[in-house]
Amino acid sequence: MKKVGMISLGCAKNRVDGENILGLLDHDKYQIVNNVDDADIIFINTCGFIEKSKKESIDTIFDVVFTGKTVIVTGCLVQRYKEELIKEIPEVARFIAIRDYPRLNEILSEVDDELKEKGGIDDEYRLVSTGPFSAYLKIGEGCDNCCTYCAIPLIRGHFVSRPYLDIINEAKKLASQGYKELIVLEQDTTKYGIDLHNGENIVMLLKGLLEIKELEYIRLLYLYPDEISDELIDLIAANSERLSPYFDIPIQHSEDAILKAMNRRGNKEFLRNLFKKIRDKVPHAVLRTTIMVGFPGETEKDFQNLKKFISEIKFDHLGAFTYSREEGTKSYDFPHQVRESTKNRRLEELMELQQNISYQNNQKHIGEDMTGLIIGEEDGQYLFRSYWNAPDDVDGKIYVSKTKDLKPGDKVKVIIDNAFVYDLAGHLL
Repeated sequence: MKKVGMISLGCAKNRVDGENILGLLDHDKYQIVNNVDDADIIFINTCGFIEKSKKESIDTIFDVVFTGKTVIVTGCLVQRYKEELIKEIPEVARFIAIRDYPRLNEILSEVDDELKEKGGIDDEYRLVSTGPFSAYLKIGEGCDNCCTYCAIPLIRGHFVSRPYLDIINEAKKLASQGYKELIVLEQDTTKYGIDLHNGENIVMLLKGLLEIKELEYIRLLYLYPDEISDELIDLIAANSERLSPYFDIPIQHSEDAILKAMNRRGNKEFLRNLFKKIRDKVPHAVLRTTIMVGFPGETEKDFQNLKKFISEIKFDHLGAFTYSREEGTKSYDFPHQVRESTKNRRLEELMELQQNISYQNNQKHIGEDMTGLIIGEEDGQYLFRSYWNAPDDVDGKIYVSKTKDLKPGDKVKVIIDNAFVYDLAGHLL
């Protein structure tokens, strides 16, 4: 029996694609292994979003391709640069672009004749890789927001919602298999249903998921600010024990001129009012965002105003990155490109600011009891996930002292005893 491994890079949406690819394999003929050193065939599912992720993908390919194993490369990097990759790295058995996924098995059978002869990615055969209790639920593909810095529409195409019943049926199947937590995602989850014609939207979808009683927790990722309706906020407020009061809202910047240049809808005052509304309506609301520094035309005044805005809002979790000049995007040719040294200095300043904010916010959780799931062990302690932290390694961790035997997926209540810059610590109630 041949052994197959996968290295999946980039976002959780890419990870779901990788799970679908592995699900196509005939498991009577292929064994999936976690250690790629043990594999005969290695899939590398690449990311091509920004320069840093492209470099990671290329480095990973070179690390693996000279081991003598059969290497198949898929994902976003191939979608953008397939022909160049074929010329530069002929040692790879196949480069498979996202546009070729509908005939994936046909292509794979050319690499190994024991693979199925035809067919493409099908959610029905997905092989979940996130453990026995938590899974991602992808509700669409592509993006229509067309931010001037972003290559996602070039890679993934226009936004297309998955049919409502397909999503519900997949969620029911996952629940029947013992998955207690679903993380709902897409490039823009709040846009769900805009291209459908039966009134489906993200609120209707969440209501349908809440009817699946076996699901303990449902969490949304990637919300676009001006698509967050009062109806959505109210639904989360009314169901916060199961529909996590966790608002992942990438804003990218606070200053009106920069937001306009980015082709981001809304302005600073809109964002300020949105975050106030969420905190007023939703008890224990967790606010997470993403910030970009060094966008073309960002002045020192813009950056200082951004810092003031972040100090005002006090996000619970904040990720930041420097602007990456990407071919094919509108901002590639914008004037007033910012020096790399200035970008890096601003990024460092921003993260130092957020460290202080995060520490202050985390102190407020001391004494709070949180309900959630045991997700593993680290350094002789349990790792715990509550409404406070998402499963994509962006947020901090919650450590729980081991006072009795538990296993991943066990639902417990924890009292928070201590708080650090990014992490929390507590004990079992």
